[in-house]
Amino acid sequence: MTRLSVNLNKIALLRNARESGLPSVTHAAAVSIAAGAGGITVHPRPDERHIRPGDVRDLSRLLEAHPGVEFNIEGNPFHNLMTLSLDIVPDQCTLVPDEAGALTSSFGWSLPARAAALEPLVRTLKDAGIRVSLFMDPQPGSMRLARELGADRIELYTESYARHPDDPTVLAQYVESAQAAREAGLGVNAGHDLNLANVGHFVAAAAPVDEVSIGHALIGDALERGLGAAVRAYVAALSAGKVEA
Repeated sequence: MTRLSVNLNKIALLRNARESGLPSVTHAAAVSIAAGAGGITVHPRPDERHIRPGDVRDLSRLLEAHPGVEFNIEGNPFHNLMTLSLDIVPDQCTLVPDEAGALTSSFGWSLPARAAALEPLVRTLKDAGIRVSLFMDPQPGSMRLARELGADRIELYTESYARHPDDPTVLAQYVESAQAAREAGLGVNAGHDLNLANVGHFVAAAAPVDEVSIGHALIGDALERGLGAAVRAYVAALSAGKVEA
């Protein structure tokens, strides 16, 4: 079954609007885990607009009591990711080529153009015992290159699919890319703008998908359903491989 990793950035963004510490990022993680999440994702950025280094350390301590739940730290390895990741040693680092002030991630790694710069960073993380995933556009020809520079997985950047979920040509790009990744020996993750209306169809078409990382839509659903109920709805959608209204 595809693992649901709950991205907690939006919880931290709301928390940072006041000085009360509410809502609690660690409490949100605990609720998500109790509801069936198989992972927790954070994307700390240099401006600390949401997740902060202290949150990462607090979550790492929390997850020590949940050995079956994976911790995924994502971000740009040329910014603040490497030092924090090597300090925490999460289960997985997802390397993302976002700009320091970007609103959100908006493109995958360009390979082979960035391979020489990425390879020593990938090797350093793997030597520390951290699984490495590269954030990639749905380009089948790039998957072999990701494997050659040492990555264990790729995370397919799914915004194009989320914008055009009923376009079979767009979905076919992702299916072909997932297949190319697996043929190269890579695991397949996915994330960005996935939601209850599209995630089941995506994982069914591109199967097997190891993990989806979802934050923005899930936290939005939590405002109506409650966080635990929202997590359970996503877990059910992944399990059934279907669309939920």
